Amino acid sequence: MNTGSDRETNESAQGGTDSAAEPHVSKAPAFVKANRSLHLSWQVGVFVVGLAVIAAGVAMLVLPGPGWVAIFAGLFIWGTEFAWAQVVLRWTKRKVAEAAQKAMDPRVRRRNLILTGVGLAVAAALIGFYLWKYGFMLPWNIKDQ
Repeated sequence: MNTGSDRETNESAQGGTDSAAEPHVSKAPAFVKANRSLHLSWQVGVFVVGLAVIAAGVAMLVLPGPGWVAIFAGLFIWGTEFAWAQVVLRWTKRKVAEAAQKAMDPRVRRRNLILTGVGLAVAAALIGFYLWKYGFMLPWNIKDQ
């Protein structure tokens, strides 16, 4: 059935798509690509915007917010103009998929649950000791006793 898409026929004739074999093509508009200085300015702008998004993502790793999502978004922004960013993004996606698969392993899940339980028990013991020793007093209000 002809749906009007040449890509479908090319994909079926080649046995699917391989994004690694496709050359990187800038996503800039044609009038931007036509002028070298304008295209360079476009790439600098894309780099700066991607860098700002990644920097915000790194900040959100320690502050409230979706840090990893912002970092991946910044890599995606860079990937629209830079082939090396597409390679990094592809590698990152593969590593995240491997980590997710590894986390589903019952032995790893059991280990993680045990470590979490031990950590919570240690934290509860420390909090209990503090409350026994000082009561509900804030640390900066404690006088030498």
